Amino acid sequence: SVFSSSCRKFYYITLLRDPVSRYLSEWRHVQRGATWKTSLHMCDGRTPTPEELPSCYEGTDWSGCTLQEFMDCPYNLANNRQVRMLADLSLVGCYNMSFIPENKRAQILLESAKKNLKDMAFFGLTEFQRKTQYLFERTFNLKFIRPFMQYNSTRAGGVEVDNDTIRRIEELNDLDMQLYDYAKDLFQQRYQYKRQLERMEQRIKNREERLLHRSNEALPKEETDEQGRLPTEDYMSHIIEKW
Repeated sequence: SVFSSSCRKFYYITLLRDPVSRYLSEWRHVQRGATWKTSLHMCDGRTPTPEELPSCYEGTDWSGCTLQEFMDCPYNLANNRQVRMLADLSLVGCYNMSFIPENKRAQILLESAKKNLKDMAFFGLTEFQRKTQYLFERTFNLKFIRPFMQYNSTRAGGVEVDNDTIRRIEELNDLDMQLYDYAKDLFQQRYQYKRQLERMEQRIKNREERLLHRSNEALPKEETDEQGRLPTEDYMSHIIEKW
């Protein structure tokens, strides 16, 4: 049978990465010739003008660019990419930088990104692969065939940069840094909640198994009432109501 799209449920999920590592990884990707020429950057029904979104390079790509050149371009979309891709850009006039003052624009984008991240059914962190897998499986009641692997030898990890350069990257990605701090805290809260829920479910299961071995023994009323009591948490009730 064919199911119409109206019968389907769609969930927004994403993965976030440490902003410095992510930035270095994108630089290496661009250095090898990658471009985003096919990206339209649609916002409010239109694409940005060349004046609103100038290019950082001339020619077909930016291959061979140094890290310094990459950091020096004021129009580089690698800066705060995670906040920009999670936020509602229409709130700040899309790519029109003169729509509102820069400080106000930054705050609106950050708060929008935080809200959208919190409202997602699931998000994970690249730096915490096992916990990300655990949360995904517990959220959607699915099981991966293989465990997630934590790879530390990434392309970004192979780049040696001094402390001044790291601080400069953090400045360029200040909004992403704030978002990532928020995400780590929220991620840990969700992880701890799921672990707590799992432990309580296991205790209930163990209790039920013990009761099965009791022959014709009456179950105390207070114990019966306690079985159905599970912890609740705002974000889970929000997801259930939303979806």
